[in-house]
Amino acid sequence: MSRLAIVISHPTQYYSPWFRWLAGAGWTLRVFYLWDFGVTRQHDPGFQAQLQWDLDLLSGYEHEFVPNTARHPGTARFFGLRNPSLSARLRAWRPDAVLVYGYGWWSQARLALTWRGSPLILRGDSTLLGRETPPPHRRRPQQWLTRLLLKRYQAFASVGIAHTRFLVAHGVARERIFLVPHCVDNDRWAAGAASAKEAGLAFRASLGIPASDRVVLFAGKFGAKKRPDLLIEAFQTAALAQTSLLMIGDGPLRTDLQARNRNANVFWAPFQNQLEMPHAFAAADLLVLPSHGPGETWGLIVNEAMASGLPCLVSTHVGCREDLISEDVTGWSFPAGDSAALAARLQHALSALETRRNELRAAIAQRIANYSYAAAAAGLRAAVAAAN
Repeated sequence: MSRLAIVISHPTQYYSPWFRWLAGAGWTLRVFYLWDFGVTRQHDPGFQAQLQWDLDLLSGYEHEFVPNTARHPGTARFFGLRNPSLSARLRAWRPDAVLVYGYGWWSQARLALTWRGSPLILRGDSTLLGRETPPPHRRRPQQWLTRLLLKRYQAFASVGIAHTRFLVAHGVARERIFLVPHCVDNDRWAAGAASAKEAGLAFRASLGIPASDRVVLFAGKFGAKKRPDLLIEAFQTAALAQTSLLMIGDGPLRTDLQARNRNANVFWAPFQNQLEMPHAFAAADLLVLPSHGPGETWGLIVNEAMASGLPCLVSTHVGCREDLISEDVTGWSFPAGDSAALAARLQHALSALETRRNELRAAIAQRIANYSYAAAAAGLRAAVAAAN
């Protein structure tokens, strides 16, 4: 097995467990982290709260933290990842290929432009969904810079359909693109769902949700691009009988939204960490991801929910829609930003769940099984072989 270096911003609940899985499956790899967010308690601007993941993100695989000299480390700005020693550390390890997560920060851009070693493979999540077309004087420089960086990569590990479309639109040949599907630890989420039923009922009861109610769930950052306000508006328009809306998370919009929506059937809970999310999913009948963007990416909470057996309704700007959601088969979608359409789809989805719940769950389980660690590893192996 060739030696694979992985360059990524910081340990995350989505990617780090996959690196452990790859090491356990026989891959020779080392992860080069550019920041220590996630394993040290730090402020998350999206949640507007101190955050540290409650999972073990570092054991079971080789890794190191490359010193970050940025004045304000983070992924919210181009210079937030500034790691001058990255290339030297990579050369010292002598990889046969380098998998790079993202290109929109100083360290990744510098690596792409100056690296003269083993092949580079790009793992990104950018899409064209919900992106307003900039004026020509801005569009041309942006496209030129993006194309310049992408030309430096020998292969591309695409997460799905929308990202592949982005790559092709920026001049990448299809034969250099390999599907390495976005995935989570499906087995862990399925096991969590199986053991969380009573905890889900207790969680509902602790919030005051009536035991007989159906529950529509939003879980994430209360930020403008996630559009929690749109879901609340659509939920109220739909006027669903015996149905509660559960809003979980934190962020800049939460205080105002909660103050303006003290309805008897809208319930609020703070951010739930990874080990707490199974009971949140178990408390719900339907997850809604109403994101509008710009810049909305895949939406890995949809993978988590589907692996837990929870059906999903997503907007057309959510990156995973074309891959994971087949209308009325594995879930539902609505035109991004359209409150009336969302209200109608809420009614339709909940009605379908009344009569076809088992059929829908079987289809969901079959679909999400294709978005697994093993499937991603197979795609990555093909990308590495092509790059070399």
